[in-house]
Formats: sequence, C-alpha cells, structure tokens
Amino acid sequence: MRIVRNHLAALRMLLVFTVICGLAYPLLVTGVAQAAFPGKANGSQVKLDGKTVGSSLIGQNFNLPLKKGQTTPSPDPKWFQPRPSAGGYDPTASGASNLGPNDPGLVKTIKERRAAVAAFDGVNPKDVPADAITASGSGLDPDISKAYAAEQVNRVANARDLSPAKVRSLVSSNTHTRAVGFLGEPYVNVVTLNLALAKLG
Repeated sequence: MRIVRNHLAALRMLLVFTVICGLAYPLLVTGVAQAAFPGKANGSQVKLDGKTVGSSLIGQNFNLPLKKGQTTPSPDPKWFQPRPSAGGYDPTASGASNLGPNDPGLVKTIKERRAAVAAFDGVNPKDVPADAITASGSGLDPDISKAYAAEQVNRVANARDLSPAKVRSLVSSNTHTRAVGFLGEPYVNVVTLNLALAKLG
C-alpha cells in the first residue's frame, strides 16, 4: 500500500506542477506581455493599410517582379535595399555562408556585389559601405548602416520623383542611435524605412 500511496502522491505533484508550469505560468506571461508590450509580443509586425506586410525584426527583399524567363530578381530602385542575405531572406533558411575572408568564391562574390551596388546607386565602388556587400550572420538582418542608407537616397528620390531632402528626412527619422548611448553603431531599419516610403504614396 505504501508504494501505491507514493505513486499517487507523485501523480498529484505531477498534475499540480503541470497546471502551474504548463498552463498558469505561460498564460500569465502571455497576458502580461500582451498587456504591456502588445507589439513586441506579436512579433513587431508592420502594417500598411491595415494589412501585415512584415516584421521590423526580419529583413526582406525589395525586388522587381520576375520577368518571363528571368530566374534572378533585380532590386527595385524605388526602395531602399537591405544588405545581402546568404539565405535570400528566407526565414526558414536563416544563417551565414560560413565562408572565410580568404575563400576565393567569397572574394569573387564581394567584388561582384561591390560593382553591382555601385552601378545601381551611381557611386564610386570604393565608396560602397561594407554592409552593402556582406551578409549578416543570421541572414535576416533588417538593419543597414547610416552610410549605406545615405548612399541610396539619391537613387530612391530619382525613382520616386521626390526631393532628396525629403527622402533624407525619412532616413533620419528611421535612424536608431547607439544602445544606451555607447553600444554598437547607429543604424537604419530598412523595413520601417520602406514602410514610411510606401505611406508617402
């Protein structure tokens, strides 16, 4: 009988902790998160005309539609472009290429990217920032440097028939400062910046 009592006590404890840890605690944390930080709790979604178009935490491509017979999409000049992604900004393929800086394939790719970005933005290849031609570790980084955003201002302004000053102002309002004033570098979130562009019409 003692074995039965011990097993029943263990079963009761299992049920109690299942309710506490498996139901009550997750519901409490979810409730607090939804009440205090609803945007972050729901994935930092960004919306346009009431429709979810992405997340400010996950980068995405801003390309032209593929033409007949075209297999590689071309970047759309009307949008600010993100940094390259080893996984093509596919959330299910997050990760880096794992190629070292002396890998011949990576060196060749970097040179090709530098030439392509310089031609696309109409700048000197030596002025292209590093983040314009190198992918992030996650492959899903939504942020670019202030230098890369500034490089794209004239191209976006021309494509949209806007004044560079207006586009530059949008970049400024979407520029984030260093964390706690000294950690990291200022950066621009491409997703929210392009959302602001879309709202201009």
